[in-house]
Amino acid sequence: MTDTAPPSRLESRPRLSIRPARDGDVPALVRLWDACGLTRPWNDAPTDIAFARRGPNSDVLVAEDEGKLLAAVIVGHDGHRGGVYYVSSDPEHRWQGYGRLIMEAAEAWLVQRGAWKLNLFVRKSNVPVIDFYKSLGYGEDETVPLSKRLQPMPHIDPDAPR
Repeated sequence: MTDTAPPSRLESRPRLSIRPARDGDVPALVRLWDACGLTRPWNDAPTDIAFARRGPNSDVLVAEDEGKLLAAVIVGHDGHRGGVYYVSSDPEHRWQGYGRLIMEAAEAWLVQRGAWKLNLFVRKSNVPVIDFYKSLGYGEDETVPLSKRLQPMPHIDPDAPR
């Protein structure tokens, strides 16, 4: 997602409906995320969608116009901090404010649940997206993200125990 055009290039505010994703949205979500370059072999998108949708502390939000998904986000929280993943806007409809709109929806979802901060991760090489988030008021924290795989990933390793 790279909705990083100066505000003067953005068209008028889009009229999209935003709602939680449904089972039938999964193929369109995967296509959108593929088109945006967000999918990776080690993160199975349908598995990530199902995981986000199954608990009360996360969801997948979609923005659609006449049944076409134009933006999406996975949003969740740990009780006080929120996070977003797979933030996307349809590359064929860039510069129309869909990225901003889906981020506003994610922020509102988190505020409604009492979250006071939103954390997100962007690959260092993705400067246009970093600029997009900075235009929304996000800034860099003085933290270093660390990670550890906690269990095998059977969707990419067929020999992993299930």
